[in-house]
Amino acid sequence: MAAHAERAMSRTRAGARQRAPALDITRRSPHCSTVLAVGDKAPDFEGIDQFGKRWTLDELVKDGSIVLPDDDRLDVSNLRKVFWPEAGFTKGDLIRYYVRVSPAILPVVADRPLVMKRFPNGVGGPAFYQQRSRQENPPPGVRIETLADELDPISEPDARRFIGGSLITLLYMTQLAAISQDPWFSRVQSPLDADYCAIDLDPGDGTPFSRVLDVARWVRDELETLRVPGVPKTSGSSGLHIYIPLPPRTSYESGQLFCQIVATVVASRHPKIATVERTVRARPRGTVYVDYLQNILGKTLATAYSARASAFAGVSTPLTWKEVDEGVDPQDFTIVTAPARFRETGDLWARLRTTKPANLEAVFRRYASAAKKR
Repeated sequence: MAAHAERAMSRTRAGARQRAPALDITRRSPHCSTVLAVGDKAPDFEGIDQFGKRWTLDELVKDGSIVLPDDDRLDVSNLRKVFWPEAGFTKGDLIRYYVRVSPAILPVVADRPLVMKRFPNGVGGPAFYQQRSRQENPPPGVRIETLADELDPISEPDARRFIGGSLITLLYMTQLAAISQDPWFSRVQSPLDADYCAIDLDPGDGTPFSRVLDVARWVRDELETLRVPGVPKTSGSSGLHIYIPLPPRTSYESGQLFCQIVATVVASRHPKIATVERTVRARPRGTVYVDYLQNILGKTLATAYSARASAFAGVSTPLTWKEVDEGVDPQDFTIVTAPARFRETGDLWARLRTTKPANLEAVFRRYASAAKKR
């Protein structure tokens, strides 16, 4: 951990040498609250690591207000509450992180219903899931919509959901102690159509991350034989996610079937390391669970650029396949170090939106033909 901390401080110092942020901070009271003005307008992707960077613990006192670029105002509280005891990071640090990376994460969650996992007392305390908005009068600008009952997996009628895409929605959910951003795979305009599917590589207890990288390479190799693109990212914790872009009007069921096929092939070829066994106790020790079951309407994974409730305050970080081949340490990507990386690498996650999507019909025909020959 000392080496990780040293690398984090080094990256932070390097980022501080870059140009000053467009940020105006005005104290309302030296003891009670602060007004944090987030510039005149939101920056583009190049503004990552600068937007909101000068906020310090002295300025992030117990309570305050954030004035956003469109003049919306968000009241925030308990900014000094420690959310990550091991790393010492606070709720205020989390809010600052999301301001800094908002140019990256907002396009990723735009128009997508969001599921909250709230940690009111930080990552060491009890947490609970919240599928819908229970706030009758959220701040102006927070986007909340109700899906038709037949389209929403929540059984209760008129379920009101947070919809991603605006800075005030992102920060309001953070104020509610939602550490990660967990969007649906579909958008509110077409909730039954998945824009992508995903394979979640989840290591068992005692499994080193090097084995996760091995399985990721095997998944990549299988995708390449099918001429299907895959976009990898760390989970922000101990695992890794591989996303596959899908063509318009693809059902969740089709995406899940595709991921199930790939996961099963990889597990059958490498049974000592990869498994599709659902029951945790039945999985061989030291293996990586190749999970395809997240591809269901209403289920989610923490999105790219999202902070996580891992002990080291990890961030779900897009990777290149070269990095997967050479090896990375997910603990290098934290809410302190990640913004500088994103500014340096550019928007690696944009590939999910711009790459030619998978031709699932061709894939299914290929597997069906192979099955008939057996």
